Amino acid sequence: MGETAFTAGVDWLTSLLAMQGIAAVVTADLVEDEAGQSCWLTIEDKTLSPEQVQVLIGERGSVLDSIQYLANTTLNLGKEEGEQQAFTIELAGYRARRLEELKAMAAEAAERVLASGEEYELKGLSSAERRQLHHFLKAQEGLSTFSRGKEPDRRLVVCLASQVES
Repeated sequence: MGETAFTAGVDWLTSLLAMQGIAAVVTADLVEDEAGQSCWLTIEDKTLSPEQVQVLIGERGSVLDSIQYLANTTLNLGKEEGEQQAFTIELAGYRARRLEELKAMAAEAAERVLASGEEYELKGLSSAERRQLHHFLKAQEGLSTFSRGKEPDRRLVVCLASQVES
């Protein structure tokens, strides 16, 4: 990823925060994980009040998810698929903590399905979180995942690969 994506991401997020009356420092880091490379835009929380942090994260990360969706949509607008960059918005360690929670949820779901042979539904996940769980679980041999239902009640279903119809 080029420096221009870093710079564009930092500038975009800094501007968005300023429009909300929030003066915050934004830093960018390239992070490589199971899903590939992502530009993590971190909102430094040192100068923010606890109330500002809470508002920016939102209930169960909903505001942070919305900001991240806007960043990915806006910053990749008009770019070819190969030129697009994934952006992750981090604040107060929320994304890192949530990632660990999602990994634990994936492991528990896999264990339950493999032990019982019955499908298992995970509810209350954002579309980005469902995508991450799909990715974590696709590496698990003998399991398959799919989404069921419509927003806002869309769920991730984990089942034995042998239960999926071709």
